[in-house]
Amino acid sequence: MFDTIEQAHLNELHVTQDTATQLRAFIAIHNTRLGPALGGCRFIPYENETKALHDAIRLAQGMSYKAALAGLPLGGGKAVILHPKNLIDRTALLRKFGEFIESLGGRYITSVDSGTSPMDMDIVAHTTSYVTATSHRNKDPSPNTALGVFNGIKCAVSHQLQEDNLHNITICIQGLGHVGSILAMLLKKAGAKLIISDINPNRTKKIAKLYDAQIVAPEEIHKIPCDVFAPCAYGNIINETTVSELKCSIVAGAANNPVVSTAITSALHETGILYAPDYVINAGGLIMVGMEKLGYSAADIERKTLAIADTLESIFKCSQQTQESTDMIANAIAEKILYEKTTTTATVSHNYCIGMEANHLATGLRHQIPPTANRFLM
Repeated sequence: MFDTIEQAHLNELHVTQDTATQLRAFIAIHNTRLGPALGGCRFIPYENETKALHDAIRLAQGMSYKAALAGLPLGGGKAVILHPKNLIDRTALLRKFGEFIESLGGRYITSVDSGTSPMDMDIVAHTTSYVTATSHRNKDPSPNTALGVFNGIKCAVSHQLQEDNLHNITICIQGLGHVGSILAMLLKKAGAKLIISDINPNRTKKIAKLYDAQIVAPEEIHKIPCDVFAPCAYGNIINETTVSELKCSIVAGAANNPVVSTAITSALHETGILYAPDYVINAGGLIMVGMEKLGYSAADIERKTLAIADTLESIFKCSQQTQESTDMIANAIAEKILYEKTTTTATVSHNYCIGMEANHLATGLRHQIPPTANRFLM
């Protein structure tokens, strides 16, 4: 366990158990250098405590990197509740979980994740103020996630294909959930040609009719010749088997962890496929939830979301300059912001490149923090 904590540079790990409510939970706080750790609460069955712990640590690190690259005054954290085999009282368990969060004094702010909903956050809010994504205070972040991905795709197309618009650009969307369906609408309005798939056939037919899209089977979508492959569903869609089947110029979508490993992102880079790192392009949801909690205006949130494209462009240029993969560049920039150094072996030009972008994002973090954020940033 301690090796895992050290490798992830995890700041804090908190554990609780309450027999009366069946609560067994971890809260992993990866980094609070920029601000309080924000991250969702995952409430799902786990095979054992070790897997739950590793999930919390891995996801907390990802949230730190996402917040850093989004230029947010927030750190990264994650809560994992092990779902009991026979849950007796969900409300009692979640209220106790809220007490657990409150005991941390604001170092961690929770939100929704797999297995939790805005209604669950309403229950948690009875016992802590360090919660967001409640049903009555926050909007659905999916449209903001889709907006960030849409502008990220435009940026990738401009960089890779030298096209200044999406007219007649062919885009394959894998997954038509809340984010994927909104992304389809935005892309269609921009003139793109859509090829779509989803495991829900009725949803797929509806979106196809609305946006004049071609339907293909979910297991075939990544094999279709296109300009952009946009994974917007489950992770690890691009792996040792599927990477050689891609027939696209760009991979850019809303899914978390769409590429199974750094070895595969390196393979994408070597074959000339431009990859938009997932935790950069899909940060719109975090931007909205985090900035609303900190008291920013809707205009501030929109500006920060649109700036995702600027960050991606910097990553693409650094990748081109250093001949390193885009995910390696993104990780190095995040590490530079979080630790004032990078753990990545890098050339002089690599260090200069990531240093310039890290300084730009870090400078932005120090400006225009609203007074309402003070209680969370102390």
